[in-house]
Amino acid sequence: MKATNISYKPAGQFEDTRFEKIHNVVFSNSVEASICVAQEIATLIKLKQANNKPCILGLATGSSPIRVYEELVRMHKEEGLSFSNVVTFNLDEYYPMDKNSIHSYFYFMHQHLFNHVNINPNNINIPSGSVSQKELHQYCIDYELKIKEYGGLDFQLLGIGRTGHIGFNEPGSHYNSGTRSITLDHLTKIDAAPSFLGINNVPKKAITMGIGTVKSAKRIILLAWGHTKSSIIKDTIEGEITSEVPATYLQKHSNTTFILNEEAAQDLTRLNTPWLVGQCVWNEELSSKAIIWLCDLTKKSILKLTDEDYNNNGMSSLLIQGGSSYDINIKMFNKLQHTITGWPGGKPNADDSSRPERANPHKKRVIIFSPHPDDDVISMGGTFDRLVEQGHDVHIAYQTSGNIAVSNQEALKFAEVIKDMDSKDSKIATIINKLHSKTEDVEDIKAIRILKGLIRKRESLAATRFLGVPDKNVHFLNLPFYETGTIKKHPMGKIDVDIVANLITKIKPHQIYAAGDLADPHGTHKVCLDTIFTALENLKHEDYMNDCWVWLYRGAWHEWDIHQIDMAVPMSPDQVLKKRKAIFFHQSQKDGVMFQGNDTREFWVRAEERNNETAQKYHKLGLADYAALEAFKRYYY
Repeated sequence: MKATNISYKPAGQFEDTRFEKIHNVVFSNSVEASICVAQEIATLIKLKQANNKPCILGLATGSSPIRVYEELVRMHKEEGLSFSNVVTFNLDEYYPMDKNSIHSYFYFMHQHLFNHVNINPNNINIPSGSVSQKELHQYCIDYELKIKEYGGLDFQLLGIGRTGHIGFNEPGSHYNSGTRSITLDHLTKIDAAPSFLGINNVPKKAITMGIGTVKSAKRIILLAWGHTKSSIIKDTIEGEITSEVPATYLQKHSNTTFILNEEAAQDLTRLNTPWLVGQCVWNEELSSKAIIWLCDLTKKSILKLTDEDYNNNGMSSLLIQGGSSYDINIKMFNKLQHTITGWPGGKPNADDSSRPERANPHKKRVIIFSPHPDDDVISMGGTFDRLVEQGHDVHIAYQTSGNIAVSNQEALKFAEVIKDMDSKDSKIATIINKLHSKTEDVEDIKAIRILKGLIRKRESLAATRFLGVPDKNVHFLNLPFYETGTIKKHPMGKIDVDIVANLITKIKPHQIYAAGDLADPHGTHKVCLDTIFTALENLKHEDYMNDCWVWLYRGAWHEWDIHQIDMAVPMSPDQVLKKRKAIFFHQSQKDGVMFQGNDTREFWVRAEERNNETAQKYHKLGLADYAALEAFKRYYY
């Protein structure tokens, strides 16, 4: 792979970047970006070695730098990169925290980097979460002094939290702060909750390098991946310096670069609304996005937009290309109207030239892939119901068991029911004893994982039966990547892809529905989608795949933007209620679900409100007024 130049450049020098105050480089994906960052670190290590000097690295934890560490390990093992001259200082650690805990950053760093390279253990510095409260203040001072004794940090690697924290410097942190103890923001604890299997298990405090410590580094690179970071990235790069967004202090650092993937960068003005900063190439997607944006800005429906609206908001070149506002508006209105259909499998004996789906064959074979055992009904329960009612051969494929999302209390309830039916079952007695003694943050034994998986399986079958799907059409794939018993999963493997490909080969579907909801904070949705995409790539030369269309749904974590929607399926109030009842069969995921992410609403509430919001957006644009709409984007493979 040819390296992209990520060297520092002054920000905001050009017309399209005039809103930006921090240098940033946007990559198509986080893997390529991480490799480039690792290459910069390796170059620095080698330069210091050539001058017989130590290389002082400030390191971060969390999901963002993992791929960087993997690439450094690869370079050590395959290219001989030596860490003999490397001295590291980690940004932070939870407090209190035993270093041997799987939640400690000591454990994290050794798991992902230190155990795999030739670094001197005496050169590893990670804040200790075991220091007594009495000694903590002096410990922080000494940590700060040790960094200074080495002449400061040559390089600091950072992530960013949704509060804008760097390290654990939460909102309100002073620009000149040093290493210290700090109380974690509630939002930070919410984001950490999945790793700790519940917010109540997240420590309330942490030890962190200060803003002043970080700013003293000679070179700073901040990593940010994904949709959930896009808002804070925009605030940090384009906003004013404020203690309420501590990362904005980096605007004053003379050698900072933000490394972003496209999802994290999507809210930057030059990417989100490029017509506001320069000339645009007006393709269909950008035109649609701009028109929807203009309607929202002016509070007008599509057909009420005027030439003046376009001219006053940076879109005069679209008028030149498309003719009058009337012509542009009609084209956009028709495009959006044609996405709406009550026949997600295609309407029989109908002209399908302006419909999102084909009329033929009348009866289609359909696979709905569901990453967890409830994503199908949460995200597309109304469409699911329509497909069954309209006579299609619908198959449901649950890709993972979803076992870790069942609480110990829920599992105990079912285990005790089994014991009441057969008091002599020694295996159940063992499970009950384990459940009584364990906490949520302790890894489940295999027998408990099996029980929790069976709970999810039976809930799923209850829901699919309610919607009229025969049991023989319900497939539990139990993809191996998921079965670790912890939040951290294995990478996607060939066996995962083969399981998905074998089902597609068996069914030979005309339609595939898959979760494109990549804001899932645990990453399961992405791995599940990657298995499908890889399987499709492997199968695309088969004759039956020529007639297979793929539709991506969202809804559990966020929704498609209006300009991205290719098919919108309306629901009546009765259908909304039926969808809710289907979701309720997944009782273990109701009332205090373990992994809610940053949204405190229950999943059925999220689904209803998102479907209603989509319907309201369509209505405000001048389309019909529906109770709810489920949205889909077509994927071309």
